[in-house]
Amino acid sequence: MTQTAPIPGLSEHTSTATLITALRTLPQRPLQFHLHGEVLVPAGYHVTEVKAVTIEAMDCGGKANAWRETVIQLMDGSAEEAQAGFMTNQKFLAIYDRVVKHIPVRAEAEVRFEYGNATTPALQYHVTHVDTQPDMITVHLRTPGVQCKAGDACGTATEAASESCEPATGCCAPQAPITLR
Repeated sequence: MTQTAPIPGLSEHTSTATLITALRTLPQRPLQFHLHGEVLVPAGYHVTEVKAVTIEAMDCGGKANAWRETVIQLMDGSAEEAQAGFMTNQKFLAIYDRVVKHIPVRAEAEVRFEYGNATTPALQYHVTHVDTQPDMITVHLRTPGVQCKAGDACGTATEAASESCEPATGCCAPQAPITLR
């Protein structure tokens, strides 16, 4: 049976617990990672690292934020390993379970997959949904993007950059170059 609807809870910010729980409830199948409907990570891949990351940041509006992410790094295997096929969800979970015995991975943290090789730049991809088919499980990924975290707090650019970022100063938007004399 093919599951075409997203697994509940998977969204733009899929939590680690949601993904791991979904993989645990599915029967053992080869686990693939797709981007835009195409295989991103080829057969024979390795899980090389699981990172429990704490981000502490300040946006352009001067607001400090902190959050957690789980980053699972995938790496191409050898030609021989590729011949053996894709890792199963059960093997993936065994690796994950071994890691979480030693580092504090937060269940509520967004999960991302990091992948790159000699021809593909390393990026951290967001999980959008998981499909199950009789012969495989596919984790669908999307590319990351950036956005102004301060949103409307900074307003629209109307004059040159100011010393501080206050509402309506336009501090987040492009500014005219300052000419030094």
